[in-house]
Amino acid sequence: MVYSNNYTLTLRMVLMKNFDREKLQWFRQQLQKWAEANLRDFPWRQTSDPYALLVAEFLLQQTEATRVVPVYQQFMERYPTLESLASTPLEEISDLLYPLGFHFRAARLQQAAKLIRTRYGGRVPEKEAELLKLPGVGKYTARSLCASAFGQPLAVLDTNVARILERFFGLQGGRVKSRDGMLWDAAQRVAPQTDVSRWNLTLLDFGAAVCTASHPRCRDCPLQQQCEYFTKGSVLG
Repeated sequence: MVYSNNYTLTLRMVLMKNFDREKLQWFRQQLQKWAEANLRDFPWRQTSDPYALLVAEFLLQQTEATRVVPVYQQFMERYPTLESLASTPLEEISDLLYPLGFHFRAARLQQAAKLIRTRYGGRVPEKEAELLKLPGVGKYTARSLCASAFGQPLAVLDTNVARILERFFGLQGGRVKSRDGMLWDAAQRVAPQTDVSRWNLTLLDFGAAVCTASHPRCRDCPLQQQCEYFTKGSVLG
């Protein structure tokens, strides 16, 4: 994404204004402490295998994680390697993924597997730019894989993460959060330098469990002391 000079200057001013170093450090500490007892446990979080994580990312696209669990487990039992996925009739894959909806994802997942087989020798590429060339892989999926499979310090942004950043730091992103340059830059700025994969999961789970879209649990939130959304009276009662 290319920004104009005026946009880049405005972006920097917004981030400098809202990201006080002490507040940012406190934000990280509170969420990391929350994660110690509250991170959810899913089968794809127990592996760093790039292929298994690629499958998980495809299945999780616009789908609740709890719905994905049984399908993911069946999928990995039936297609434990990228080669087994690439060489299977598409109809079989589509039938297995049918309960999750978005039926085009089966074709895109297999297309991605075939491309990885032919272009990358069967190894999931490690670079974000290369991952973005795969069918069905967008910025979120590419960066999530870079962090979880390859240990790269790349943050992700989805509606959960965007909501936390906007509320806590008093930011205002655009209507389509996944395309908002300021929010992407903010997500990367707040991420720690190490273990960014766990940090990404922390934000996703915190947004799903505490800082929810409707009826957020602000009274029980460990961030309320410095949260712009809470302190400025957005929460009634």
